[in-house]
Amino acid sequence: MNVIDPDLLRTFLAFAEGGSLSRASTAVNRSPSAVTAQMQRLETLIGEPLLAPAGRGRTLTPVGEELVGHARRILEAHRDAWLSLRGARADGRISLGSTQDFADTTLPDLLRRFARSHPRVRLDLRIGRSKELTTAFDQAQVDILLAMRQAPAPDELLVLKEEMIWLCADKGLATIDAEVPLAVLDPPCGFRAAAISALEAAGRPFRIAATSPSLSGLRAAVMSGIAVTTRTARFLGPGIEPAPAHLDLPPLPAAEFSLRLRAHADKPAADLAALLADDLPSRATRTEA
Repeated sequence: MNVIDPDLLRTFLAFAEGGSLSRASTAVNRSPSAVTAQMQRLETLIGEPLLAPAGRGRTLTPVGEELVGHARRILEAHRDAWLSLRGARADGRISLGSTQDFADTTLPDLLRRFARSHPRVRLDLRIGRSKELTTAFDQAQVDILLAMRQAPAPDELLVLKEEMIWLCADKGLATIDAEVPLAVLDPPCGFRAAAISALEAAGRPFRIAATSPSLSGLRAAVMSGIAVTTRTARFLGPGIEPAPAHLDLPPLPAAEFSLRLRAHADKPAADLAALLADDLPSRATRTEA
């Protein structure tokens, strides 16, 4: 039986999740030629083609599709073993600052896995706005930061790019007029700035129909049909769906989130940051707006 290098599986999953060799090379921080060589090596080990030509790119073969599930389970077991061996006797305290986007979606499952491997570590969670959390991180009040990217930083472990999409109540807007009714968070807010810039660039008249300091308030405004807003697909849920095409809303840029680890952080914090850096890319949200 051939032994498969987990590094090959990690690159393979980066292709499966990103959809192209160029995105995979960015995700694993390797050159496109190195990624291609790894895929060829993996195909040799498996004994079957994993990628097939599709237009100008590549797609997964049926064997490749089957390998995706196996690869995820193998890498998850690999990470769990590594974390357990490092964390069984670890103690202390970790401060994690995250936006609500992740606290409501992917964090609970990942924190549960971390708690199983590091049962003695106390976790202090700070859920809030990106600007406030970044300030706390810069003041060494937070060990790990998961928030909207303010600027490139040397302590970044991961940069996640996710689609910004227009969102609306599933029952549509309560009233329709010439101006786009917009619900936004209080400034500073990257989503607010992106929505306003997109509407202005498209020459679309708009009005601020609702503001809130919190995502719960923003969600209430959108669900009521008062206004549309822009977030990522993480904000989708009961009562909220992508805005319908007939509203003809302009395209939006990608949202960038960064994962940062404080310099000289203790080992448990580094372990949790490594878990997040490994798993968050596979849990990134994608949608057709």
